[in-house]
Amino acid sequence: MPNKTNTKKVGGRTFTGVVVSDKMNKTRVVKVDSFSKHPKYGKFLKTSKKFKAHDEANTTHMGDTVTITECRPMSRDKHFIISNT
Repeated sequence: MPNKTNTKKVGGRTFTGVVVSDKMNKTRVVKVDSFSKHPKYGKFLKTSKKFKAHDEANTTHMGDTVTITECRPMSRDKHFIISNT
């Protein structure tokens, strides 16, 4: 029987962003910026979205650039983990 302690299935979408909040324990808020072209007018639009990501060791702080990867839901609105710093 395999040992299931400390195993997290990692896969899905991957984003790079900046940590904007580190006030919660083991949770970081990461802001991800993206550029998209308007379909009709051709203007490039900058959009940003905030994701809550799990940080088990509390190693990242505000201003750090991190990569987050989608995983299973850990709470109502936390479904990413910080994969590297």
